[in-house]
Amino acid sequence: MRDEPLVSVLTPVYNGEPYLQECIESVLNQSYRNFEYIIVNNCSTDRTLEIASEFAKKDRRIRVHDNQEFLDVIANHNLAFQSISPLAKYCKVVSADDYLFRECLDRMVELAEANPSLSIIGSYQLCLDRVLWQGFDFPQAVFPGRDICRKIFLGCSTPGFGFGSPTSLLYRADIVNSSPNFYPNPSPHSDTSACFQHLRDSFFGFVYQVLSYNRAHDATQSAKSLEFNRYASAYLNDLLLYGPYYLDEKELQYCISSELKTYHRYLALNYFAGSRDQEFWDYHKGRLQELGYPLTKYALFKAALIAVFGRSSNPSPHSTRMRNVLFRYPAILAARLTQPTSKLKP
Repeated sequence: MRDEPLVSVLTPVYNGEPYLQECIESVLNQSYRNFEYIIVNNCSTDRTLEIASEFAKKDRRIRVHDNQEFLDVIANHNLAFQSISPLAKYCKVVSADDYLFRECLDRMVELAEANPSLSIIGSYQLCLDRVLWQGFDFPQAVFPGRDICRKIFLGCSTPGFGFGSPTSLLYRADIVNSSPNFYPNPSPHSDTSACFQHLRDSFFGFVYQVLSYNRAHDATQSAKSLEFNRYASAYLNDLLLYGPYYLDEKELQYCISSELKTYHRYLALNYFAGSRDQEFWDYHKGRLQELGYPLTKYALFKAALIAVFGRSSNPSPHSTRMRNVLFRYPAILAARLTQPTSKLKP
């Protein structure tokens, strides 16, 4: 164990009672033994603190931090990152509703130790009966970070290609400690932003083994993001902030234009279908305003017209649904035409 570098394992958690015990046990059952385990309880109102504290009494590698004030999800993660030992060489997040398979730390640290240029390491991940992140080219295990980021921004068509989720990744502690907030913005997808930020001058590694389980249920951040499509604004933010490091000017402008068209088409469908409440519109209007692309009625109508009347031999599902809405329910179009721009709601 003295020859194994120290790994800081982190679980930031709010109301994680249903799955926390299984999560903690998966960490304690790792074949890799030299780790500390930091659980950051974010003012949970269930038995989260009690469960974590009981495990901490039995295993001195566990430290439990109990927040005195509630933090948003990213701030709570950054607090956890700030808590890692100065002796740690690697940092591993495991979400409270996920768990690790026994060889997770072993296999990821093994690859990192063999390749000091790696700053982030990914792996296969099981979700229900699907294996995620299968877009990498076996047996290549080391990839220039710049190449990975360019492929993502340019819309790599390989299914399953991407950095991964926090539970499927291992970070070198040097990059975690390089700034006060490792996750650099308050978006729930700031883990992706961190990858774009830190892979400019380093390499990405990949272990071709299922090393973690991603639990899918309605209370996860991913489920909430799908409901509101928070991915769209998060991706546009990353493109504007980090795209210039990976793309030339022509590529960058093309990607921004393409992403805005896709984003507007999605919003136009929801606008004319009348299927969203004011919270939805406040969120997207606010995010687009922050990013420098205020949402207007003109943009929604333009997106709708292109989707309905644009030439395409293979129309997208959004285009087909838009066409059905406008042609079958013309009263909706008339109502939207007379609605004030400031009240973008159904």
